Amino acid sequence: MPSVAQASPFQSSLALRDRAFAGAIWLAAAVVAGAFLWLVVDILAHGATKLDWSFVTSDPRSSGRSGGIAPIIVSTVLIVVVAVVVAAPMGLATAVLLSEFTRQGGVFGHTVGLSLDVLAGVPSIVFGLFGNAFFSVWLGLGFSILSGGLTLACMILPLLIRTAESGLRTVPNDWRLGASALGLSRATALRVILIPAAAPALVAGIVLGVGRAMAETAALVFTSGYVDRMPSSLFDSGRSISIHIYDLTMNVAGGDANAYASALVLITLLILINGVAIALTDRVLYRKITLT
Repeated sequence: MPSVAQASPFQSSLALRDRAFAGAIWLAAAVVAGAFLWLVVDILAHGATKLDWSFVTSDPRSSGRSGGIAPIIVSTVLIVVVAVVVAAPMGLATAVLLSEFTRQGGVFGHTVGLSLDVLAGVPSIVFGLFGNAFFSVWLGLGFSILSGGLTLACMILPLLIRTAESGLRTVPNDWRLGASALGLSRATALRVILIPAAAPALVAGIVLGVGRAMAETAALVFTSGYVDRMPSSLFDSGRSISIHIYDLTMNVAGGDANAYASALVLITLLILINGVAIALTDRVLYRKITLT
Protein backbone atom coordinates (compact mmCIF):
# COMPACT_ATOMS: atom_id res chain seq x y z
CA MET A 1 0.00 0.00 0.00
CA PRO A 2 1.28 3.50 -0.71
CA SER A 3 2.42 5.39 2.34
CA VAL A 4 0.53 8.50 3.40
CA ALA A 5 2.52 11.60 2.59
CA GLN A 6 3.65 13.43 5.66
CA ALA A 7 2.84 17.11 6.04
CA SER A 8 5.65 19.45 5.11
CA PRO A 9 7.17 21.71 7.77
CA PHE A 10 5.46 24.67 6.12
CA GLN A 11 2.03 22.99 6.34
CA SER A 12 2.65 22.01 9.97
CA SER A 13 3.64 25.57 10.83
CA LEU A 14 0.57 26.92 9.04
CA ALA A 15 -1.73 24.53 10.91
CA LEU A 16 -0.11 25.50 14.20
CA ARG A 17 -0.65 29.17 13.46
CA ASP A 18 -4.29 28.52 12.60
CA ARG A 19 -4.83 26.70 15.89
CA ALA A 20 -3.08 29.46 17.82
CA PHE A 21 -5.18 32.11 16.08
CA ALA A 22 -8.41 30.22 16.78
CA GLY A 23 -7.35 29.74 20.39
CA ALA A 24 -6.66 33.47 20.77
CA ILE A 25 -10.11 34.28 19.38
CA TRP A 26 -11.83 31.88 21.77
CA LEU A 27 -9.75 33.23 24.66
CA ALA A 28 -10.74 36.81 23.87
CA ALA A 29 -14.41 35.82 23.65
CA ALA A 30 -14.14 33.95 26.95
CA VAL A 31 -12.54 36.95 28.67
CA VAL A 32 -15.30 39.29 27.44
CA ALA A 33 -18.05 36.86 28.42
CA GLY A 34 -16.40 36.20 31.77
CA ALA A 35 -16.08 39.90 32.56
CA PHE A 36 -19.75 40.46 31.72
CA LEU A 37 -20.88 37.47 33.79
CA TRP A 38 -18.69 38.59 36.69
CA LEU A 39 -20.26 42.05 36.58
CA VAL A 40 -23.81 40.69 36.43
CA VAL A 41 -23.25 38.11 39.16
CA ASP A 42 -21.60 40.69 41.44
CA ILE A 43 -24.48 43.15 40.99
CA LEU A 44 -27.06 40.41 41.50
CA ALA A 45 -25.33 39.08 44.61
CA HIS A 46 -25.21 42.50 46.28
CA GLY A 47 -28.34 44.14 44.92
CA ALA A 48 -30.98 41.45 44.48
CA THR A 49 -31.75 41.30 48.20
CA LYS A 50 -32.68 45.01 48.24
CA LEU A 51 -34.64 44.99 45.00
CA ASP A 52 -38.41 44.65 45.33
CA TRP A 53 -41.52 46.43 44.13
CA SER A 54 -41.37 49.08 46.86
CA PHE A 55 -37.80 49.92 45.84
CA VAL A 56 -38.89 51.02 42.36
CA THR A 57 -42.12 52.72 43.48
CA SER A 58 -41.15 54.65 46.64
CA ASP A 59 -39.14 57.80 47.30
CA PRO A 60 -35.60 57.70 48.68
CA ARG A 61 -35.13 58.36 52.39
CA SER A 62 -32.17 59.11 54.59
CA SER A 63 -30.03 60.38 51.69
CA GLY A 64 -30.76 57.21 49.74
CA ARG A 65 -29.77 54.70 52.45
CA SER A 66 -33.37 53.49 52.61
CA GLY A 67 -36.52 53.83 50.57
CA GLY A 68 -36.64 53.50 46.80
CA ILE A 69 -35.68 55.28 43.61
CA ALA A 70 -39.02 56.04 41.91
CA PRO A 71 -38.27 59.77 41.31
CA ILE A 72 -34.80 58.87 40.07
CA ILE A 73 -36.14 56.36 37.55
CA VAL A 74 -38.61 58.94 36.24
CA SER A 75 -35.88 61.60 35.96
CA THR A 76 -33.57 59.18 34.14
CA VAL A 77 -36.23 58.15 31.63
CA LEU A 78 -37.19 61.79 30.97
CA ILE A 79 -33.56 62.82 30.43
CA VAL A 80 -32.98 59.96 27.99
CA VAL A 81 -36.24 60.64 26.13
CA VAL A 82 -35.31 64.30 25.67
CA ALA A 83 -31.86 63.32 24.41
CA VAL A 84 -33.14 60.75 21.91
CA VAL A 85 -36.07 62.86 20.67
CA VAL A 86 -33.71 65.75 19.94
CA ALA A 87 -30.69 63.80 18.65
CA ALA A 88 -32.36 61.09 16.53
CA PRO A 89 -34.02 63.36 13.90
CA MET A 90 -30.96 65.61 13.70
CA GLY A 91 -28.66 62.63 13.43
CA LEU A 92 -30.73 60.96 10.71
CA ALA A 93 -31.02 64.20 8.72
CA THR A 94 -27.27 64.81 8.89
CA ALA A 95 -26.54 61.20 7.93
CA VAL A 96 -28.84 61.52 4.91
CA LEU A 97 -27.06 64.73 3.91
CA LEU A 98 -23.63 63.10 4.14
CA SER A 99 -24.54 59.84 2.40
CA GLU A 100 -27.03 60.96 -0.25
CA PHE A 101 -26.38 64.63 -1.02
CA THR A 102 -22.64 64.98 -0.46
CA ARG A 103 -19.90 63.66 -2.71
CA GLN A 104 -17.91 61.00 -0.90
CA GLY A 105 -14.38 62.22 -0.33
CA GLY A 106 -15.33 65.84 -0.94
CA VAL A 107 -14.09 68.73 1.18
CA PHE A 108 -17.44 69.34 2.87
CA GLY A 109 -18.08 65.72 3.73
CA HIS A 110 -14.51 65.23 4.96
CA THR A 111 -14.71 68.35 7.14
CA VAL A 112 -18.03 67.32 8.68
CA GLY A 113 -16.81 63.77 9.24
CA LEU A 114 -13.63 64.97 10.91
CA SER A 115 -15.65 67.29 13.15
CA LEU A 116 -17.91 64.41 14.17
CA ASP A 117 -14.93 62.19 14.99
CA VAL A 118 -13.42 64.93 17.15
CA LEU A 119 -16.73 65.51 18.95
CA ALA A 120 -17.12 61.79 19.61
CA GLY A 121 -13.81 61.83 21.48
CA VAL A 122 -14.51 64.87 23.65
CA PRO A 123 -14.68 63.92 27.37
CA SER A 124 -18.15 63.97 28.86
CA ILE A 125 -17.18 66.49 31.51
CA VAL A 126 -16.39 68.99 28.75
CA PHE A 127 -19.91 68.49 27.39
CA GLY A 128 -21.14 69.06 30.93
CA LEU A 129 -19.32 72.39 31.16
CA PHE A 130 -20.69 73.39 27.76
CA GLY A 131 -24.21 72.36 28.72
CA ASN A 132 -24.01 74.29 31.96
CA ALA A 133 -22.75 77.44 30.23
CA PHE A 134 -25.09 77.28 27.24
CA PHE A 135 -28.30 75.52 28.29
CA SER A 136 -28.35 76.19 32.04
CA VAL A 137 -26.98 79.74 32.11
CA TRP A 138 -27.22 81.36 28.69
CA LEU A 139 -30.63 79.91 27.76
CA GLY A 140 -31.80 80.21 31.36
CA LEU A 141 -32.91 76.59 31.74
CA GLY A 142 -31.01 76.18 35.01
CA PHE A 143 -30.33 72.77 36.54
CA SER A 144 -33.14 70.87 34.88
CA ILE A 145 -34.06 67.68 33.09
CA LEU A 146 -34.27 69.64 29.85
CA SER A 147 -30.71 70.95 30.26
CA GLY A 148 -29.42 67.46 30.97
CA GLY A 149 -31.29 65.92 28.04
CA LEU A 150 -30.10 68.56 25.58
CA THR A 151 -26.52 68.12 26.77
CA LEU A 152 -26.73 64.35 26.31
CA ALA A 153 -28.22 64.93 22.86
CA CYS A 154 -25.07 66.81 21.91
CA MET A 155 -22.99 63.94 23.28
CA ILE A 156 -24.71 61.11 21.39
CA LEU A 157 -25.26 63.05 18.16
CA PRO A 158 -21.88 62.12 16.57
CA LEU A 159 -22.50 58.45 17.34
CA LEU A 160 -25.98 58.51 15.82
CA ILE A 161 -24.79 60.32 12.70
CA ARG A 162 -21.88 57.97 12.08
CA THR A 163 -23.89 54.77 12.54
CA ALA A 164 -26.80 56.04 10.41
CA GLU A 165 -24.41 57.21 7.70
CA SER A 166 -22.66 53.83 7.64
CA GLY A 167 -26.01 52.06 7.37
CA LEU A 168 -27.16 54.23 4.47
CA ARG A 169 -23.87 53.77 2.62
CA THR A 170 -24.18 49.99 2.83
CA VAL A 171 -27.44 50.04 0.86
CA PRO A 172 -26.62 48.87 -2.70
CA ASN A 173 -26.53 51.65 -5.25
CA ASP A 174 -28.68 49.53 -7.56
CA TRP A 175 -31.59 50.18 -5.22
CA ARG A 176 -31.22 53.91 -5.78
CA LEU A 177 -31.01 53.43 -9.54
CA GLY A 178 -34.06 51.18 -9.47
CA ALA A 179 -36.06 53.73 -7.51
CA SER A 180 -35.06 56.42 -9.98
CA ALA A 181 -36.05 54.19 -12.91
CA LEU A 182 -39.48 53.70 -11.34
CA GLY A 183 -39.94 57.46 -11.18
CA LEU A 184 -39.68 57.74 -7.40
CA SER A 185 -38.49 61.05 -6.03
CA ARG A 186 -35.39 61.10 -3.88
CA ALA A 187 -37.49 61.83 -0.78
CA THR A 188 -39.80 58.89 -1.52
CA ALA A 189 -36.86 56.57 -2.15
CA LEU A 190 -35.36 57.59 1.17
CA ARG A 191 -38.61 57.09 3.06
CA VAL A 192 -39.70 53.84 1.44
CA ILE A 193 -36.45 52.07 0.53
CA LEU A 194 -33.20 53.47 1.90
CA ILE A 195 -34.08 54.31 5.49
CA PRO A 196 -35.91 50.98 6.11
CA ALA A 197 -32.97 49.13 4.58
CA ALA A 198 -30.59 50.93 6.91
CA ALA A 199 -32.83 50.25 9.93
CA PRO A 200 -30.39 47.90 11.73
CA ALA A 201 -27.68 50.55 11.73
CA LEU A 202 -30.12 53.23 12.83
CA VAL A 203 -31.32 51.12 15.74
CA ALA A 204 -27.76 50.22 16.65
CA GLY A 205 -26.90 53.92 16.88
CA ILE A 206 -29.95 54.64 19.03
CA VAL A 207 -29.22 51.69 21.30
CA LEU A 208 -25.60 52.76 21.77
CA GLY A 209 -26.69 56.35 22.32
CA VAL A 210 -29.27 55.33 24.94
CA GLY A 211 -26.68 53.20 26.68
CA ARG A 212 -24.22 56.07 26.87
CA ALA A 213 -26.89 58.54 27.94
CA MET A 214 -28.25 56.35 30.75
CA ALA A 215 -24.76 55.62 32.09
CA GLU A 216 -23.59 59.25 31.96
CA THR A 217 -22.65 60.98 35.20
CA ALA A 218 -20.18 63.82 34.70
CA ALA A 219 -22.21 65.77 32.16
CA LEU A 220 -25.41 65.53 34.21
CA VAL A 221 -23.81 66.77 37.42
CA PHE A 222 -23.39 70.16 35.72
CA THR A 223 -26.79 70.25 34.00
CA SER A 224 -29.60 68.16 35.51
CA GLY A 225 -28.57 68.49 39.14
CA TYR A 226 -28.68 66.34 42.27
CA VAL A 227 -32.29 66.70 43.46
CA ASP A 228 -33.91 63.32 44.23
CA ARG A 229 -37.56 64.39 44.41
CA MET A 230 -40.20 63.53 41.82
CA PRO A 231 -40.01 66.01 38.89
CA SER A 232 -43.20 67.79 37.92
CA SER A 233 -41.94 69.05 34.53
CA LEU A 234 -38.91 69.05 32.26
CA PHE A 235 -37.80 72.30 33.89
CA ASP A 236 -37.37 70.65 37.29
CA SER A 237 -34.01 69.38 38.47
CA GLY A 238 -33.70 65.61 38.45
CA ARG A 239 -31.13 63.07 39.57
CA SER A 240 -30.27 60.25 37.16
CA ILE A 241 -29.62 56.68 38.28
CA SER A 242 -25.93 56.96 37.44
CA ILE A 243 -25.55 60.05 39.63
CA HIS A 244 -27.51 58.32 42.38
CA ILE A 245 -25.16 55.32 42.27
CA TYR A 246 -22.13 57.61 42.41
CA ASP A 247 -23.56 59.58 45.32
CA LEU A 248 -24.43 56.46 47.33
CA THR A 249 -21.01 54.87 46.87
CA MET A 250 -18.87 57.98 47.35
CA ASN A 251 -20.78 60.34 49.64
CA VAL A 252 -23.28 58.31 51.66
CA ALA A 253 -22.07 55.95 54.39
CA GLY A 254 -23.97 52.67 54.29
CA GLY A 255 -25.37 53.30 50.82
CA ASP A 256 -23.62 50.46 48.99
CA ALA A 257 -26.58 48.06 49.13
CA ASN A 258 -28.97 50.55 47.54
CA ALA A 259 -26.26 51.48 45.03
CA TYR A 260 -26.05 47.87 43.86
CA ALA A 261 -29.84 47.64 43.66
CA SER A 262 -29.91 50.87 41.64
CA ALA A 263 -27.28 49.46 39.29
CA LEU A 264 -29.46 46.39 38.80
CA VAL A 265 -32.42 48.60 37.90
CA LEU A 266 -30.21 50.53 35.45
CA ILE A 267 -29.13 47.35 33.67
CA THR A 268 -32.73 46.12 33.54
CA LEU A 269 -33.89 49.41 32.01
CA LEU A 270 -31.15 49.21 29.38
CA ILE A 271 -32.16 45.68 28.42
CA LEU A 272 -35.85 46.63 28.22
CA ILE A 273 -35.25 49.75 26.14
CA ASN A 274 -32.91 47.94 23.75
CA GLY A 275 -35.33 45.04 23.38
CA VAL A 276 -38.27 47.32 22.64
CA ALA A 277 -36.26 49.32 20.09
CA ILE A 278 -35.12 46.20 18.24
CA ALA A 279 -38.61 44.66 18.29
CA LEU A 280 -40.23 47.82 16.93
CA THR A 281 -37.67 48.03 14.16
CA ASP A 282 -38.21 44.43 13.11
CA ARG A 283 -42.00 44.82 13.06
CA VAL A 284 -42.30 48.25 11.46
CA LEU A 285 -39.33 49.05 9.27
CA TYR A 286 -38.46 45.61 7.95
CA ARG A 287 -42.10 44.80 7.24
CA LYS A 288 -42.45 48.10 5.43
CA ILE A 289 -39.59 47.41 3.04
CA THR A 290 -40.68 43.82 2.33
CA LEU A 291 -44.24 44.91 1.56
CA THR A 292 -43.16 47.72 -0.73
